[in-house]
Amino acid sequence: MSNALSHPALRQAEADLRRPPSFWTQFVRNPQTLVGGIIVAAIVLIAVLAPILAPYDPNLPNPDQLYRPPSPEHIMGTDEIGRDILSRMIYGARISLTVGLATMLLSGFIGISLGAIGGYFGGRIDAVIVQLSDTFQAIPGLVLAIGILAVLGAGLSRVVLAISLVSWVAYARIVRGSYLSLKEQQFVEAARATGVRTPTIIVRHILPNAIGPIVVILTLNVAGAILTEASLGYLGLGVSAPTATWGSMLVQGQRLIRVAPHVAIFPGLAIFLTALSFNMLGEGLRDILDPATR
Repeated sequence: MSNALSHPALRQAEADLRRPPSFWTQFVRNPQTLVGGIIVAAIVLIAVLAPILAPYDPNLPNPDQLYRPPSPEHIMGTDEIGRDILSRMIYGARISLTVGLATMLLSGFIGISLGAIGGYFGGRIDAVIVQLSDTFQAIPGLVLAIGILAVLGAGLSRVVLAISLVSWVAYARIVRGSYLSLKEQQFVEAARATGVRTPTIIVRHILPNAIGPIVVILTLNVAGAILTEASLGYLGLGVSAPTATWGSMLVQGQRLIRVAPHVAIFPGLAIFLTALSFNMLGEGLRDILDPATR
């Protein structure tokens, strides 16, 4: 019996049972990350292949095709000047994803940098950063973004900047908390003792150990940025016409809801589905990277 139990195959099987599943295994098994990831990947693919997938020029008016309902010729119908809604939806995905991803990178850089500096050094530097984040958090995000765009004017880059200046606080708070606890760990003390420079400790030693919560907030921030861009577009402060964006299409459709409801329904569904998929992906990643939240 003892020989059978010590067989290499049995020992390997026992080791496999003890070994936690890999990240990708958990990703596929988690319904939220799987469904959210598939939808996000599909939206990204549509945005990348927009020139190939769009059946018409998204900005080309056609006076003979005004307010056409969905049909084989125009799958999602046409708008008030005869533009194909499907083509505008496909190109609008590019703008929404550009805003979401660019905002994620810029606000992430600002928030992670300030949070890491405040959490690592503490003292007056940390107090200033905390006070700054409290000030930004006290102002409603959409109101602050509207104020910034009222000064800077509309445009894609300005929209990204405005939303980024609203979104960095969440990163700073999470990263600051992680650095406050991690900077006292033995591996950081060992790095200091061996003469490793402070910037290297902050970036190469501590940051990788705080990456889990950061990945989650990065994903959730994309959804928030897309919704904020849509809200700004609804208020006329988004990307300038005639560029197709889901937010501006929703504004146009809102005025036509009784005459041609399809003009508003499709961009509204796209915004809802994209935000939902990124939120599902973020919540699923939180379950995988932070088991305590399960």
